[in-house]
Amino acid sequence: MDSYKITEALRRRLDIERLRPMQAKMMDTRSSAVMLAAPTGSGKTVAFGCYMLRRVGEPCGKVQAVVTVPSRELALQVSDVVRRMASGLKTTTVYGGHRVADELPTLTPCPDIIIATPGRLLDLLQRGALEIHDPATVVVDEFDKTLDLGFADEMQRLMRRIGRPGSLVLTSATPMDHAELPQWAQRPGCQTLDYSAPAEKSGHLDRVEVESPVRDKAETLADLLCAISDAGQRRTIVFVNHRESAERLHELLRRDGIESALYHGGLQQTDREAAVARLRGGSVPVLVATDLAARGLDIEGGIDAVVHYHMPPTADDWTHRNGRTARNGADGTVYVITAEGENIPDYVVTDRRWQPAPRDGRGIQAPMATLHINAGRKEKISKGDAVGYITAHTDLKGSDIGLITVNDHSTLIAVPRQAADTVIAACSPHKLKGKRVRITLL
Repeated sequence: MDSYKITEALRRRLDIERLRPMQAKMMDTRSSAVMLAAPTGSGKTVAFGCYMLRRVGEPCGKVQAVVTVPSRELALQVSDVVRRMASGLKTTTVYGGHRVADELPTLTPCPDIIIATPGRLLDLLQRGALEIHDPATVVVDEFDKTLDLGFADEMQRLMRRIGRPGSLVLTSATPMDHAELPQWAQRPGCQTLDYSAPAEKSGHLDRVEVESPVRDKAETLADLLCAISDAGQRRTIVFVNHRESAERLHELLRRDGIESALYHGGLQQTDREAAVARLRGGSVPVLVATDLAARGLDIEGGIDAVVHYHMPPTADDWTHRNGRTARNGADGTVYVITAEGENIPDYVVTDRRWQPAPRDGRGIQAPMATLHINAGRKEKISKGDAVGYITAHTDLKGSDIGLITVNDHSTLIAVPRQAADTVIAACSPHKLKGKRVRITLL
């Protein structure tokens, strides 16, 4: 895939207008073996995605690229990014924790790119459910953690099974000594790209403990979110440990009049993209999320606050969650809600305690609303088309319209909340670029 097509996909589908130095270097490097050392939040997935896609051709009925990751959660996070980058290519994600039978339909037709945990991919190969021979690229993401978690033997068998890849990328938090790498990971002339020192300037991070008087923290969360809103913190991510908890909390906040969007691995990718678009566009002030949102989720304009509703299971989770705020020189706040008798891990460290005032039944309503049109890039719809469609049939000016996100088969448009119903009523009878479309409120 040529670099122009990749950068266009990044601009249109991930809102990345300019590559970071590490990403640009990975796009341009010609080395067939790369050790990429970079911290969390540095854009590493986009970086190795650029390298990988430069070596992948048109769909050809065989697996051209393999990305291995040490956990199911990381598989989903990487998949979210790569799918949007790899326009026109089939990307399939496989991992343990559920039945192999559930994944078999996704392997037909053969994917161009496969993202997998080592054990599940090896299992599929041994069953004959998938064939991989000498792929163009293999990426071992979080190579250091892959070894730490005991996947060295599985990786050795996997690499022996799939043959010699045209190129190999190993990513890790810090550089590793090439002489100490397992034999399957050693390649002559391997280039080390060391970006392990944080390149971006971090702002001040204030870490605050918020005590809940009862074990169920939902009411304390509602009080906290209202106080956050009153203080001018417009975008907040609330982290929980399970999908079911995210669903429950999202519904409780809705009942309390606090608008939020939902983000977890059980949702369709289109639903997750819509949730992020609503947060970015000012249509919701709160994103209720699992740790799927803790990596690789960059919100233009920044996240003002992170709330740990549940304790992060690991020190890495604590770091990754907190890394969503205080980015690019902006300040941020981390709130940890604790209940009496709750075990607080040693790695969860706060600077002070604070108790928000009761909200007295108040909710939070965002200033914007997001409209959904069931036509997008594949229907030749552009941002300009969306603006023209609304301004032609309403009193809104182009400057009144907020964030516009054009996906493959949908367009999301942020408009002033008080105008949303009027826009829907005024535009619904009219065609967009000669096509009958449906416009609804998300």
